[in-house]
Amino acid sequence: MRDLSDSVRASLTRGETSLCTCWRIVRRDGVTMGFTDHDRDLTVAGVLHVAGSGLEGGAFETTLGLAVGGAEASGALSAAALTEEDLANGLYDGAQVEIRRVDWSAPDNAVLIDVAAIGEVKRGARAFTAELRTLAHELDQERGRLYRAQCDADLGDARCGFAFKSEPFVMERSALENCSAYTLRVALGDEGAGWREGGRVVILSGRGAGASAAVRAHRVEGAVHALTLWTPLARSPAAGDRLRVYAGCDKRFETCRDKFSNMANFRGFPHMPGNDHVIGYGLRGAGMDGGSLFK
Repeated sequence: MRDLSDSVRASLTRGETSLCTCWRIVRRDGVTMGFTDHDRDLTVAGVLHVAGSGLEGGAFETTLGLAVGGAEASGALSAAALTEEDLANGLYDGAQVEIRRVDWSAPDNAVLIDVAAIGEVKRGARAFTAELRTLAHELDQERGRLYRAQCDADLGDARCGFAFKSEPFVMERSALENCSAYTLRVALGDEGAGWREGGRVVILSGRGAGASAAVRAHRVEGAVHALTLWTPLARSPAAGDRLRVYAGCDKRFETCRDKFSNMANFRGFPHMPGNDHVIGYGLRGAGMDGGSLFK
């Protein structure tokens, strides 16, 4: 049960309605912005909430227990602070959203309805829909280490310890012609197809500068390398735009050893028995008798 002040109770119980909804968004990079469905700007809790932003909220669903509730916020890309590029580049992914009911005639009379995080964002030509997840979704996140054959570190992070210092692991090249939002075409080294899968591309110049995306597929077409991205870029690079391309890792021990020479920092359990050992018969001499696999 929420503890409401007397002034808030008075605003909720009087005959005429003077309530509106305010959203305060705090991005992961620290940028804070506010929006309201009222017809004029309001300052609530020290943050200016802009009117006429085209932002609308749906009913927020909550349940007893630890189930994840949620809602959606939708709107047009009409606010100066909400740009298609920022949404596409993931600046709002995981941002915290505070939802308040506010008495617009006395903005100090506000009650915090819920705190959520932005999940999936769907973009259209001129509008977007953002999924709002309750804080219970944090309980679904992995914590600690997992016992599995593959590495659970990210390439280049503190646990991995690999440093992108030289080619071919990180390369800066110019985009070639016929790039699209999903596929980038560049001239890289002599590595084979698939070498950059799981890697990352950062746009360094041009109208899409600052954007980055993960590489889903890597094809080699003669001297041209085609990198297919998991998510589309908001602005397709033009020929000549500078790109920084990172190597990819499939998190297998063999890749860590042979491709990166970083097996000392491998964060998986490569000698964990697979399903064939689990469901197989314990035949002596077949490596499934309970003895060591390495003696």
